[in-house]
Amino acid sequence: MELVIIADTHVPKRARDLPAPVCAAIDSADVVLHAGDWVDVSLLDALERRARRLVGVYGNNDGPELRARLPEVARVELAGLRVAVVHETGPKTGREARCAARFPDCDLLVFGHSHIPWDSVAPGGLRLLNPGSPTDRRAQPHATYLTARVAAGRLDRVELHRLPPR
Repeated sequence: MELVIIADTHVPKRARDLPAPVCAAIDSADVVLHAGDWVDVSLLDALERRARRLVGVYGNNDGPELRARLPEVARVELAGLRVAVVHETGPKTGREARCAARFPDCDLLVFGHSHIPWDSVAPGGLRLLNPGSPTDRRAQPHATYLTARVAAGRLDRVELHRLPPR
């Protein structure tokens, strides 16, 4: 099972649309995980049409229309991998322990908010991934997103993709 992991898209405020490489990755993925800050419901509608399967949550920049359609936390099982998606996890200091306590029944936690790519493992084995942002790099050198593969309850081939400057 092929995954595309994105967050903090901020469409149309930071970009008119997702970059072409992200769209191509979505087209070939089995599941798209979006960790919030869509900003406008039109992107949610577009991804629901485009993605084979979409798992998303709302973020702090998402208004009532998005919050009515998306949960704060999404939990799914993908090919035996127990996944949670959330927008905010708090400060980076203590993140692994805090998230392991909050999501003890998960193998993978996908989060956003910071626009900073993150890949770590918490005590007990919870993997934490933040894809950064494909549209708003802030102080990062590149806009980014993640792809990964899930098979038999295991996550592998996690790859951070750096997008060319716009």
